[in-house]
Amino acid sequence: MKEKNTTIANHPAGPPLTELHSHLGGAVDAAILWTLAHEQGIKLPTKDYWEFEQMITIKEKGKMHSVKELSHNYYAWTELIQSSPLAIEPAVHGTIGGAYRANNIVVHELRFNPMKRNRGGERDLDYIILAAIRGMENALFEYPLVRAGLILMLDREYPKKLNTIIFEKAKKYQHRGIVGIDLAGPQSHTFHIEEYDSLFQEAKELGFGVTVHTGEEGSVKEMQYIVERVAPHRIGHGFLAWQDTGLMRMVAEQNITLELCPTSNLNVGVIKSVEEMRRIFRTLLEHHVRLTINTDGPEMHGTNLKQEYELLHKHKIFTASELTQCRENGFEASFIR
Repeated sequence: MKEKNTTIANHPAGPPLTELHSHLGGAVDAAILWTLAHEQGIKLPTKDYWEFEQMITIKEKGKMHSVKELSHNYYAWTELIQSSPLAIEPAVHGTIGGAYRANNIVVHELRFNPMKRNRGGERDLDYIILAAIRGMENALFEYPLVRAGLILMLDREYPKKLNTIIFEKAKKYQHRGIVGIDLAGPQSHTFHIEEYDSLFQEAKELGFGVTVHTGEEGSVKEMQYIVERVAPHRIGHGFLAWQDTGLMRMVAEQNITLELCPTSNLNVGVIKSVEEMRRIFRTLLEHHVRLTINTDGPEMHGTNLKQEYELLHKHKIFTASELTQCRENGFEASFIR
């Protein structure tokens, strides 16, 4: 996609941006989730809005120490509240429209796991997905300069049978704006990436974009396998590649794009400091790894895409020209065609 045709010049929200890595569970404002919870009759553990906000937004960097803690303590609540067609349609609609108005995000890929929003089978999976699609289509009708797509997520904590169902749903609704497949979730001893080789290969053959969460925590062993055997178009986070020169070379040679999420990495504690981030990100750049800048979920992480770029520039992690290249990489790496 060519950036020059996506928006008017001198936009009040700044230059056009792409958001390639944002989880719906982390992208909706706490006040909206509060209202959605009450509209659905969901019993919350507090009647105080401000306590609720503390439950679903990260206020202190490094307070957590793992992706599992993020998933089970924060996303568990946001995904529960979004677990109905009534909730997920306005959540998607508002996220895409709000991102355009505030940050001039003109290419927006929003990812979610529909099976984490059907209350363990109580809700029909197709209704959940169709509601998300309606929310996206309504946003695109209102903001015709925006292009958006949905990525359906598989999960390491699910058995392959459930993940295969999600993939089948992605195929069913590919013509309605499901543009990609993701694999996410904390590391699990019951998950074996080798079982998914054929699934990811089929996804690529069908024209889906393939991205995988890996190289965010733990060792680089899984990431090495994914780069060699799965060969995804993009990798979510993936910064641990900086530890292995050979792995960085493979990522660069295969033109795999990393979806960096700076504030999220600091919040979760997988990167301990800005100084460490500078060493990691500079090493990746110096080894010609293609990088993009994303939020991971702006509301949960207390950020937005413009702030992510400003953080990287303020702390001299990237120069202005390098950030411009990251921005251009986002347009080139998008799954939306």
